[in-house]
Amino acid sequence: MPRSLTVMEPFRSLFYAPQFVAVHGRHFAAEDLDVTVRTAGGGVTTTGALLDGLVEMSLGGLMRSFELADRGAGILVHFAEVNSRNGFFLLSRAPRPRFRWADLTDRTVISFAEAPTPWQCMLTVLRREGVDPARVTIRRDLPVPDAVAAFRAGQADFLEQGQPVVEQLLMEGAAHLVASMGEATGPLPFSSYMTTPRFLREEPATVRRFTRGLFRAQAWMAKQSGAAIGDLIAPSFPDIDPAIRTRAIDRYRGQDTWARDPILRRPGYDYLQSILLDGGFIRSSHRYEDLVDTTIARQVAEAAGS
Repeated sequence: MPRSLTVMEPFRSLFYAPQFVAVHGRHFAAEDLDVTVRTAGGGVTTTGALLDGLVEMSLGGLMRSFELADRGAGILVHFAEVNSRNGFFLLSRAPRPRFRWADLTDRTVISFAEAPTPWQCMLTVLRREGVDPARVTIRRDLPVPDAVAAFRAGQADFLEQGQPVVEQLLMEGAAHLVASMGEATGPLPFSSYMTTPRFLREEPATVRRFTRGLFRAQAWMAKQSGAAIGDLIAPSFPDIDPAIRTRAIDRYRGQDTWARDPILRRPGYDYLQSILLDGGFIRSSHRYEDLVDTTIARQVAEAAGS
């Protein structure tokens, strides 16, 4: 019998395409794993589900583990990188062909409300570009549908969102792309798989099989077109128009959004930690060795000849 695994994702997103390539491309199944993906909600979070023993693994940002460790609420270990770039984009209501970050001064940006990392990255980019974040009104109180509606209604000059919202607004002519936050922020481990230290200790063979399945999905994606990837994962995104899906995936591919292997390396960890410290999201530094374990990911990559 295949080993059943339940993975919790924070929200359903094309940003997490490698997960769905591994599912629909049967890369997990090839490892004799029956993987069920659940989406957080109804008071259940990715970290809470792990700590309460409801799931074996969760997909999400390292900032979740930083936050837990910072308040002494537990340790969750990240073992496989999925996203190597920020997956959000900055849109404007009017064309800005010569956009500069100073254009945000004394303006309103409706940001992504469901997670803090995009906002923290924005603060870092603003400071790096010489813009005082205190001079920019950043709203983080609206879930995606309400954020888009408010932007359409003229309640903000800029909107920061992910896919497929970005491509939908661009195709309608309702917004103009001024910046990729992935390019502006630079490489960092934005999303990865995490689990409890106990599961990692007691079931390393299961984690290894899961990581092998992910790595094969990553290798497959590196050789495919956006259309091929979109067609494969379509069952998990039935409400997204195929053209929008392809454009979104192509844009993500064009900026190296997805990790080429599952190894979550220290430089990216250190960079993300500095972003969270500078933004006041965490108060103290945390050791890479405590929140990341690359042992299995490195074994998998080396065995595959990477």
